[in-house]
Amino acid sequence: DPRVVQGLAIAPVPLNFSGKDRNLVGVGSYLVNAVADCNGCHTYPSYAEGGNPFLGQPEKINTVNYLAGGMAFGPFCSRNITPDEAGKPAGMDLQTFINVMRTGADMAHPGQLLQVMPWPTFKNMTGDDLRAIYEYLSAIPSAQPSANAQCMPEM
Repeated sequence: DPRVVQGLAIAPVPLNFSGKDRNLVGVGSYLVNAVADCNGCHTYPSYAEGGNPFLGQPEKINTVNYLAGGMAFGPFCSRNITPDEAGKPAGMDLQTFINVMRTGADMAHPGQLLQVMPWPTFKNMTGDDLRAIYEYLSAIPSAQPSANAQCMPEM
């Protein structure tokens, strides 16, 4: 699958393959980094100093705070989706993650729906795609929001 090769090539952070399916990690990286632009909302700032392609600079992803949340969207704050101490992205097991991606259920505020997060689009992904995203998010390093984050994400 060329998505595996491309996904592994574009992963901006070191990956931990221990106990993980390398092919799923690669496809997940492809979906997260080449298709869904998760970095655009879940990393603040998205680019490292001097690496903002929108300013004509050679792209450098902010790997220190990669996917750790902290970007404000009005009253909403992007969440930290890096692995917790148990290795679970945003502290969610696979079934909870798939439920959130399919329904928009806000785990931090039961009974409410995630706002801004494009779950109405992600719900249309295949189960294999969502599992691949989860596997990739499980393989990245845990990170903390930037000290200059626009807001502090809930976990």
